[in-house]
Amino acid sequence: METNMQFIRKMLKNEEGATAIEYGLIAALIAVAAIGAMTSLGSSLRSTFSTTSTALDTGVTTGQAPAQTSTGG
Repeated sequence: METNMQFIRKMLKNEEGATAIEYGLIAALIAVAAIGAMTSLGSSLRSTFSTTSTALDTGVTTGQAPAQTSTGG
């Protein structure tokens, strides 16, 4: 039977739990960074699509066609 000291020494040498915790922390940090980037990108995309939608709606409701450029020739 193990003594208390042997058990404690064995637990101190075991690093598998610490490694799992480290991987968990790294995954959490990556998730936080990804959520932040997606939130920022989402706002930018929303603005771009809103501007495009407004421009298309304005062109459709007024019946204006895009300006034609002539190549001359």
